[in-house]
Amino acid sequence: MRRLRSSRCASNGGFTLVEMVMVMVVIGIMVAMVAPKLDVTRYQVESAMQGIGTTLLAAQRLAVTRQYDVIVSFDVANNQLLIHEDANNDGVVGATEHVRKVLLGDKVVFGLGAAPARPMGAGPVTFVKNVGGLKAVVFHRGGSSSEQGGFYMTSQRAATLGGYASDTRAVEIERATGRATWWRYSAPSWIRGF
Repeated sequence: MRRLRSSRCASNGGFTLVEMVMVMVVIGIMVAMVAPKLDVTRYQVESAMQGIGTTLLAAQRLAVTRQYDVIVSFDVANNQLLIHEDANNDGVVGATEHVRKVLLGDKVVFGLGAAPARPMGAGPVTFVKNVGGLKAVVFHRGGSSSEQGGFYMTSQRAATLGGYASDTRAVEIERATGRATWWRYSAPSWIRGF
């Protein structure tokens, strides 16, 4: 009778220490195989491109809805955008006008890196207009932008170390419609995002 109880208790038990160690070893091997293929930096740049692109679309829609200019300035030195709701359309930040800062994101900077330039030009920001010493684009109440142009974003590693051309993204804005087009570089050419 005693033997019967011990076999019954053994069948109701959990996992043994050896079984748990074996599972952990298998999980560790799988992680070691997959981890080198993940490129977190590239995902950070992709996320920043989508976030900034969406911010530009929101600025354009804000200009249409509110029926006044929205100025987007590119602060390359601080890796941020300044969104100015220019309620009186004078191009100057008034005391009651709202200005919002939007950061590019962790380890993301303005710049072309090692990727070749698109037709819009080679500078980090290709707009000509200057507002407060910063390159800028203005979205008008009809939805159009002040000029055709765009900007590049890349990873800090591509900007400082060279190489990593596939970290580079571009956003181009059409003048007539104010529409933003997103691009990612994948050697040997640029591929349109959305």
